[in-house]
Amino acid sequence: MDPAALSAALLDVIAPLAEARREGSSAGLTVADLPLERPKNRDHGDWASNAALKLSKVVGVGPRELAAQIAAGLESVDGIASVEVAGPGFINIRLDAAAAGALAKTIVDRGSAFGTNDSRADEVINLEFVSANPTGPIHLGGTRWAALGDALARILSSQGAQVTREYYFNDHGAQIDRFARSLVAAHQGDPTPEDGYGGAYIHDIAQRVVEGYDGDIDLLDAASRQEVFRAHGVSLMFGEIKSSLHEFGVDFDVYFHENDLHDSGAVERAVARLRELGHIFEADGATWLRSTAFGDDKDRVIIKSDGQPAYISGDLAYYLDKRERGFNRCIIMLGADHHGYVQRLMAMCAAFGDEPNVNLQVLIGQMVNLVRDGQPMRMSKRAGTVVTLEDLVEIVGVDAARYALTRSSADSNLDIDLDVLQKRTNDNPVFYVQYAHARTHNVARNAADSGVERSEFAPELLSHEAESALLGALQEYPRVVAYAAEVREPHRVARYLEELAGLYHRWYDNCRVIPLSDAPVETLHRTRLWLNDATGQVLRNGLTLLGVSAPERM
Repeated sequence: MDPAALSAALLDVIAPLAEARREGSSAGLTVADLPLERPKNRDHGDWASNAALKLSKVVGVGPRELAAQIAAGLESVDGIASVEVAGPGFINIRLDAAAAGALAKTIVDRGSAFGTNDSRADEVINLEFVSANPTGPIHLGGTRWAALGDALARILSSQGAQVTREYYFNDHGAQIDRFARSLVAAHQGDPTPEDGYGGAYIHDIAQRVVEGYDGDIDLLDAASRQEVFRAHGVSLMFGEIKSSLHEFGVDFDVYFHENDLHDSGAVERAVARLRELGHIFEADGATWLRSTAFGDDKDRVIIKSDGQPAYISGDLAYYLDKRERGFNRCIIMLGADHHGYVQRLMAMCAAFGDEPNVNLQVLIGQMVNLVRDGQPMRMSKRAGTVVTLEDLVEIVGVDAARYALTRSSADSNLDIDLDVLQKRTNDNPVFYVQYAHARTHNVARNAADSGVERSEFAPELLSHEAESALLGALQEYPRVVAYAAEVREPHRVARYLEELAGLYHRWYDNCRVIPLSDAPVETLHRTRLWLNDATGQVLRNGLTLLGVSAPERM
């Protein structure tokens, strides 16, 4: 019996109680109103629910009395061994071994589909992440968003959402001019401009611009030369960024160019829409958005008095463009330095008549630090100023890098110990999880050699304490993924996998799949092979959601 079936059984028991008390109405109860959780102390059972505490007022019965009525109804449900009422009205449920063990076959039969559903099929999501300026290699903050953003896209898609990965290509503005001037200076052998970009990559890009230019670039006047370095340099740099991300396992569906907003009239359309809605006013020769009406700390200039668009104009145009493309959920992943920008974005969302934190969500990520020999790494061989995606991958590889960046909450600072990630021991979390998966395959290979196959399945035999704990964790996987999608937190999947790996290793130490010596193969051995393979499937499904490989041998 999985959590969905147990929730349905709860509803079947509670709905008639509510109807009896409310003259035929069950108050629109659904399984979402009936929470289930795994007790921290397994002595309390397989599942616990506070439904009686939550619904006592709806039903009109005291919580402990309601819990007793629910318990009486659940005891007659097939697959439930016992139900106890604890404290002020908690319900502790214990499944019989057959009901709990049946999950192993369900997982194997469903394969990669286990843990997926279509509950978010109505969500058409634009997920914008990384969006690093094409002025240098991707630094660690962008690398963290690459890993988290791609994992989040996979998790949301697994729950039925239609997800488009989008990269906002900043090819407009002062930072691009500084980049071009830095390339010109590198070519001419001049010092890096005071506000420019340094590092070996600047000299590399400058040289490639010169080599790719059809003619003598030095014969151009200063303005034309800078434009050549700007156009070709940005294209080359962005090509490197896309290549680095691809090798990291991250590809985008859309690369949206900021310049297009200004060239296509999108800014003017956004201003016109807001003017129709009554949120635009003119003052001091400029055009303003009355964003204070929507919670912003001050009104925002959209078009400056000199006729030039202010920075927020691009945000307005870009958000409206996304909504006009049919996205009903726009998620933006920003770095810690953009924290103060969230309020104005939400005001912008509300000004367009949308619901902040629903139609628009902003996720803020904190800093990442690499630690080696107990000391922080601060310099890149190539970038010269910051540690980059390439630096991290070169040291620990793609799998370890992605896993390390996704296993912690995005809103917390992250220190990555490179010495730990390079170890092939249980201290290394990605090794610990991948090794558990590889071990399931090793067990299956050895089982085949010993004549153990999945020709029988008797779930009632899976009664060992280690099997009960392992099955309990396997039951949790769909709920963990669903919750990770709901709260936009991929790290919950990673932490779950570590817990599952630990329970599997303990099961491996206590429960044999292969008979000892010349002992015959029994039904128990064959049934345990189902549980072994089910665990491998869930580990593989979870690692896939994180964009991490699931090796069969290590």
